[in-house]
Amino acid sequence: MQKTHIKKGDEVVVISGSQKGKRGKVIEVSRAKSRAIVEGAAMIKRHVRKNQQNPNGAIVEREGTIHISNLMKAEVFDASKKRTKAAAPEPANA
Repeated sequence: MQKTHIKKGDEVVVISGSQKGKRGKVIEVSRAKSRAIVEGAAMIKRHVRKNQQNPNGAIVEREGTIHISNLMKAEVFDASKKRTKAAAPEPANA
């Protein structure tokens, strides 16, 4: 198992993939699979069997996993945006 740069409860930004740009809080981290579940990102639909809560069964939407390499801490992401804006040259009004 590798050490990860994110932990449960961190605010993260998805930096690549189909969910690019979404922000959310990390609900769970699976170090063995190098994946994390982010609140509100990568929503998937699961079919649920009949039970007392769902007498006819149901289709439930829940968060799927995202690979850790596609996630970045929100504070680091915001700091890098500020740095690139500050380093960008101003257009000359000539």
